Amino acid sequence: MSSAWRVTQRHIVGIVIAGLGVGLCLSPEQGRTELCSLLRDHAGLTFPVERVDPVWTCRLQPIVQGHTTESKIGPIRAALSESIYHHLLDHPPFTAALIRRLNLGRYESESRGPGRFWGNDGDGTKGIVELVYEDPASRIYFLEGTHESRLLPHVTGKAVVFLRISVMRDASGNEATDSTLVAYTKLDNWFLAGVVSLLHPLVEKIVTSRLQRGVETVNRLGIAMRQDPQRVLSQAAKPPSLPEAQVAFLKDALSTDPDSDKVLPQNRSFP
Repeated sequence: MSSAWRVTQRHIVGIVIAGLGVGLCLSPEQGRTELCSLLRDHAGLTFPVERVDPVWTCRLQPIVQGHTTESKIGPIRAALSESIYHHLLDHPPFTAALIRRLNLGRYESESRGPGRFWGNDGDGTKGIVELVYEDPASRIYFLEGTHESRLLPHVTGKAVVFLRISVMRDASGNEATDSTLVAYTKLDNWFLAGVVSLLHPLVEKIVTSRLQRGVETVNRLGIAMRQDPQRVLSQAAKPPSLPEAQVAFLKDALSTDPDSDKVLPQNRSFP
């Protein structure tokens, strides 16, 4: 997926604080966590930020509070069941490989540890994505990366992305997922951030387009899975081989009767 797994995901990060004395004393970082907080409400959506690890809260707070741009995308519908959608979010390298093999995009992704991935959208934006928090309805991501283009050569920055997932039925009665993203981006370059009044439309357009294109690409992948599952499975089975467990999941999911899950209510969203 793009920005959502480039951003992607969305994913459990193990944080080690050097010099932690097994509770014998508080490090400066530990003491600072008591002063950090995140707002629950973002662009009309509420997130359980109180469940975020305090160390992560301190990393995210200056980005959210001192952001260069704020963007809201969605809701954008993806033609994917809840289980497949979550599986694709959880395995960005697998998702990126499927997208490339089906000629839906040029995304690349590599695992860099538990819940941590490197991503490249093939169009000038690349960096690290880490999953900070997840539950069935929400995910919070931290991103750090670069963007290069003719107008903005080598811009570096950080971002926090809040993702809300809702499950419902499309017009044909198939289970689908709606994604709404709220992104806060903070540029590293003080000069660029200082002239944000001039750059804001350009930076916001880049951020918005990357996030939106990512979710829309995942929707195109979902459509391909419904229209021609055998082609998707054939591409997944081609060398170089993809992780066996993930291919097996996909094969099982696509071989399931598409009407078997229609006992769900017409629309199901999470609080």
